[in-house]
Amino acid sequence: MNRSKPVSASRATISCSVQPQNANPAGIVHGGFILHQIDTVAAVAAMRHVRGNVVTLSIDRTIFHEPVHIGELVTFFASVNMVGTTSLEVGVRVEAENLFTGAIRHTNSAYLTFVALDRRHRPVPVPGLILESEEDRRRNEEALARRAQRLAERSHSTPSRITFRP
Repeated sequence: MNRSKPVSASRATISCSVQPQNANPAGIVHGGFILHQIDTVAAVAAMRHVRGNVVTLSIDRTIFHEPVHIGELVTFFASVNMVGTTSLEVGVRVEAENLFTGAIRHTNSAYLTFVALDRRHRPVPVPGLILESEEDRRRNEEALARRAQRLAERSHSTPSRITFRP
């Protein structure tokens, strides 16, 4: 059985300076660029926790609070919020820093669910999660509520099937 790991063992941070190719003509960074970085840093945190391969199952919620502009330093902070049997939720906080003034703004938040896979691409159990602080406990409780909501939505919806024909 996999041993439990503390939240601090898997935290991940990525920073990047936003360039013109990442933005629209108004100088505002494309949401897709932000989402790509969110998925990347969240996957690093998930892989650190499981010490194996993971795949993104869903990006549950992404909230764009404020725009990010060309020239700002954007930092993505990821932390494992909750673990299930073979899946885990990672929360990501995005902050933009004006390098001239030092002002830092919280611009985005996101919650992603990953599934741990073995070498044959089959789900495998993930280690438990040791909550180290009140902040960890709060995030865990909120993640459990989001999970319950996802499961309730799934039980009330009929999955659509796509059939490919030659």
